[in-house]
Amino acid sequence: MAALEKQLVDSAHVDPEYFHGENTNKEYASDGPSARSGQESDRVYAVKDRALLRKLDLKLLPALTLLYLLSFLDRSNVANARVEGLVDDLHMTGNQYLTGLTLYFIGYVLFEVRIPCNIVLKLTSPRLWLPTLTLAWGIVATLLGVVQNMSGFFAARFFLGVAESGLFPGVVFYLSMWYRREEQHYRVSLFFSAASLAGAFGGVLAWGIAHMTGVGGLRGWRWIFILEGLLTILVSLAAYFFIFNYPATASFLTDDERARVRTRLKASNDATNDEAFSWKNVSLAVKDPKVWLYCLGFHTMSLPLYTLSLFLPTIIKALGYTSAQAQLLTVPPYSVATVLTLIVAVASEKTRIRAPFIMATSSLAVIGYIVLLTNTQPRVAYGGTILAAAGIYPSVAIVLSWPANNVSGQTKRATANAMQISIGNLGAVLGTQLYRSHDGPRFFRGHAFALTYLVMNVAVVAILWSLLRAENARRDRGERNDRLQGVEEAEWLGDDDPRWRFQT
Repeated sequence: MAALEKQLVDSAHVDPEYFHGENTNKEYASDGPSARSGQESDRVYAVKDRALLRKLDLKLLPALTLLYLLSFLDRSNVANARVEGLVDDLHMTGNQYLTGLTLYFIGYVLFEVRIPCNIVLKLTSPRLWLPTLTLAWGIVATLLGVVQNMSGFFAARFFLGVAESGLFPGVVFYLSMWYRREEQHYRVSLFFSAASLAGAFGGVLAWGIAHMTGVGGLRGWRWIFILEGLLTILVSLAAYFFIFNYPATASFLTDDERARVRTRLKASNDATNDEAFSWKNVSLAVKDPKVWLYCLGFHTMSLPLYTLSLFLPTIIKALGYTSAQAQLLTVPPYSVATVLTLIVAVASEKTRIRAPFIMATSSLAVIGYIVLLTNTQPRVAYGGTILAAAGIYPSVAIVLSWPANNVSGQTKRATANAMQISIGNLGAVLGTQLYRSHDGPRFFRGHAFALTYLVMNVAVVAILWSLLRAENARRDRGERNDRLQGVEEAEWLGDDDPRWRFQT
């Protein structure tokens, strides 16, 4: 946590025009519903944005990142448990184990679709909803350590997916209510880097916990679930006190800072609008083709993302390493992925470019899977896993932050985020069935599917990039200005407003 806080302090940066409390950039001036000239009071001008951003980052991001680290740890530690004997002890076949993995994502997707979690978040509050989700999945994750048969394993994995389904889309929406559009991507990427960090941390932790075999009469894989689940429960109880709601009520902000946050958001997005929930606004997301392309962008990444996180120990062990070696050898791929995710996030934020970075890092992952498919030498194939992880995680971070930046209208954006996660994770449902026991050690089927999906991702992102650039060009030429007829200056039409520009 201390290292993360230091990084946040060092990385908090904004453009020079922010320090004057006004937006002089023409691109930004057309980005939001209230990007109009006006006077602010002297006391609001006195609040420096760099210090304000640093304060927001230190108060919000470490807590949220910790929750997501635990979420990814609790969903993916089953991969570590597998190589420590879970399948044999529960008298399952390899394919039955895969069914347990699939049930997690079925629960995840069904709960997100039937009861969209971001709608629940909007109707309740972040301080209530996010810790409650964490407590729920912590309890289920702990119970995985005491299941005695296949049915118990299946039930626990399903309800783990149900409980975890609301965290990521909820946090993405939550951050959009605190940060300007151009500031959100880096924060979402930093938050998502906890996924790869969980992989590195989980490998070392599983290696250590596995040595507890025999303690209390339990096998090591049971202690992996029990100890990591109990950690999640403890953090969830504390989260009721360190998760804040929204700027208007956050106790750590002064009145001047609260006013400045509101002013900054008014100049960039719709976070300060008092928008009541309506199903009409939900339908706007469902009917928008761009939202479906955002969903497809994550769908084509979720399969390689989750097949890697759920099967990496198995893939490495199949190269000829022992279980203990496989646990430790998962650390370098995830460590490289974490570093590259942060580097790409900073570069993407500074250049305000999204699609080219996604296509570049997805192409890096493509190279990794080509290496895995074409090489039999263990060290070379292991290098392929590093390239795959280094490409997948940075791409996913940008893909998941894209709709939060580009969809305007609070309910529409919350719905778009939830749709992206739900539809995207259908790729993971397929992916959990690809790495079958008899396919090792080469795993042609799984690697080939991951490779194909990554190529599809490059194509989808290229199409979306072209559409967004073309739409921005039409708005620059005034071809959408007819939408403003009969619209008052203060009225905002969401991302259909011709004053809105999409980040590409």
